Amino acid sequence: MKIRFTVEGDPFGKQRPRHNRQANVTYTPAETKQHEQVIAWAYKRQCGAFRFSPGSYVSMCVIAYIRIPKSATKVTKSKMLSGEIRPTVKPDWDNIGKLVADALNGVAYDDDKCIVDAQVKKIYSDHPRTDIILQGE
Repeated sequence: MKIRFTVEGDPFGKQRPRHNRQANVTYTPAETKQHEQVIAWAYKRQCGAFRFSPGSYVSMCVIAYIRIPKSATKVTKSKMLSGEIRPTVKPDWDNIGKLVADALNGVAYDDDKCIVDAQVKKIYSDHPRTDIILQGE
């Protein structure tokens, strides 16, 4: 089974956990939690209640379409759109993948431990978004 869905807006990477020394508590930043909820909501809206069976192998492909900077010249912009110039800006590819994998825990699959193959691509676009493709065996 192959599932594909899109999360509109600028791609976002998982942030490092924060630590409150006074309360001696480690917590996930609110912005990260919010983006995880947006991904889960997009999955539910576009894919319904489908869930990979427990123990199945899942492959994940994440394509992050990064917004082209306004300062880019016409020549640079055309090279960015053609894929000749690829993004080397934040967020990092591994943080994007981790955020997506964690957001889909309990939504698309039981746990992200069932992801056996993953790929994250960053591409420039006039339409920033994140495309996610999950394939189960």
